Amino acid sequence: MSRGTIHPFRKTHRSLFGKLTQEFTLVASDRRSWRVLLFGALNLLCTGCLLMWCSSTNSMGQYTHTRTHTHTLITCLISSWVAMKKPSQVYSFGFERLEVLAVFASTVLVQLGALFILKESVERFMEQPEVHTGRLLVGTFVALFFNLLTLLSVRNKPFAYVSEAASSSWLQEHVADLSRSLCGIIPGLSSVLLPRMNPFVLINLAGAMSLCITYMLIEINNYNAVDTASAAAIALMTFGTMYPMSVYSGKVLLQTTPSHVIGQLDKLLREVSTLDGVLEVRNEHFWTVGFGSLAGSAHVRIRRDANEQLVLAHVTNRLLPLVSTLTVQIFKDDWTRPLLTGALSASPASAPLPSVGPLELDPLTSTPAKPSSPPPEFSFNTPGKNAPPVLLPAPGHHAHRPYALGLGYTAAPPTWGAGTAGDGLRTGGVLCSHI
Repeated sequence: MSRGTIHPFRKTHRSLFGKLTQEFTLVASDRRSWRVLLFGALNLLCTGCLLMWCSSTNSMGQYTHTRTHTHTLITCLISSWVAMKKPSQVYSFGFERLEVLAVFASTVLVQLGALFILKESVERFMEQPEVHTGRLLVGTFVALFFNLLTLLSVRNKPFAYVSEAASSSWLQEHVADLSRSLCGIIPGLSSVLLPRMNPFVLINLAGAMSLCITYMLIEINNYNAVDTASAAAIALMTFGTMYPMSVYSGKVLLQTTPSHVIGQLDKLLREVSTLDGVLEVRNEHFWTVGFGSLAGSAHVRIRRDANEQLVLAHVTNRLLPLVSTLTVQIFKDDWTRPLLTGALSASPASAPLPSVGPLELDPLTSTPAKPSSPPPEFSFNTPGKNAPPVLLPAPGHHAHRPYALGLGYTAAPPTWGAGTAGDGLRTGGVLCSHI
């Protein structure tokens, strides 16, 4: 029988295309993803038809307005895939940050496209071609219909969260001012227009209105340059709408603390610091893992006689409603005082004796004090505090004889300059009186 190398756990190596196909099959197995795939196919078909019309009309404004929401649909598919995947040992927080990365990449790419259109508009102003308005108005309403149908039919969780959490764009702020005035006349519109409109719906309506004005000016005055100006205006509105979203998702990727929860976190940390047994809360850091998912860590210093499990349960109960992924490290106040070193010197009246080296004493106290703070003046329950005082002769008598103090070393007769009574109480040494 032939003997060879046995590989019981050999891994099969798949290509990148094979892995992508496997994950796409996993997403397509969910029926909720079928609607996203259906609208993705419709958007691609609509885009092909509108681009053919743009080439016949020679309108740059219509080309700018004919942007589909394919990037938002891809983000929606990624969100469905993330919901199916579970955290692993390598990715302990799961794959929720992939949604954030998808939103950030989509918004940045749309802004880069808007900058490219601005550059093309400046070049087109130098030599403005003639614009044919035959299919301009029809193409505008077809693009508006498909874009609004996609936005209202497909629930895009990542972009819906970002559009609500991010700050308002300049277009939203101006429209909000007009909406308040309009809702004062027609109160029924407040549910649609206030507090602020959906940024994607707003940019589509603004683009369609710009192309309608372009169509009228070209038909009436044959003013072809307004088409290029309309393209530049749509590009600026697109850039201004996507910029707050990219800033918000970028802050999430940088693991910053969300600004809208800072007040709540400060309140909870103050409550934690007042719990029984808690001395200090430090090194706290809170950040957003995914959209709506907050993670955090903190170090909690407690008293020595406190119960770690009880304090951990109280701290977790306070922070867990706001912080879904929480890591708390509990450690007791077990700091010791630094070792005392010193030397005893002989009395000036006595004969010079060889100096004794530094005395390294064991830490006999356990008073909690930070290393940077001075040691306490007195410490109770100190070993040796009940030791009887030893009466030593005056410095002038038998100055040439050293005295054994019973501490394991030999020292010269101490004087008041060698230390204070507090030192004797702290170290448990002998309290000497000068007689």
